[in-house]
Amino acid sequence: MPWWNAEGRPIRIALPQGQAHDGTAAEGQLANLKPGATLLADKAYDGNAIRDQAQEQDVWANIPPKSNRKDAFVFSAFLYLYRNLVERFFNTLKQFRAIAARYDKNPENFMAAIKLISARIWIRSYESAA
Repeated sequence: MPWWNAEGRPIRIALPQGQAHDGTAAEGQLANLKPGATLLADKAYDGNAIRDQAQEQDVWANIPPKSNRKDAFVFSAFLYLYRNLVERFFNTLKQFRAIAARYDKNPENFMAAIKLISARIWIRSYESAA
């Protein structure tokens, strides 16, 4: 589960445990967010634990509510449009066949490949800016 900067480049990447839901890994990653930050996540992360932890850390959780949620939360649909940066990153990763098919079953090697691709994304973004 990666974290991005405002330009859509990955800044922190963690691989969740096997078949566990990403929400369990997200709770540990939230500890690294600074107060005043904005958390953009999809509906899968709309849980009370994540929202409560974000509120405790003074982080705004801009997460669309699930259809079965009874209480309402403030949600900015305009700001949520920036989540496309996340989807673009995953699309870029999946352009590499070894990542898309997950040929390497060893988590350390798989994470190393993702980090190499992330470094390439950073380098290409600087090349295109020059």
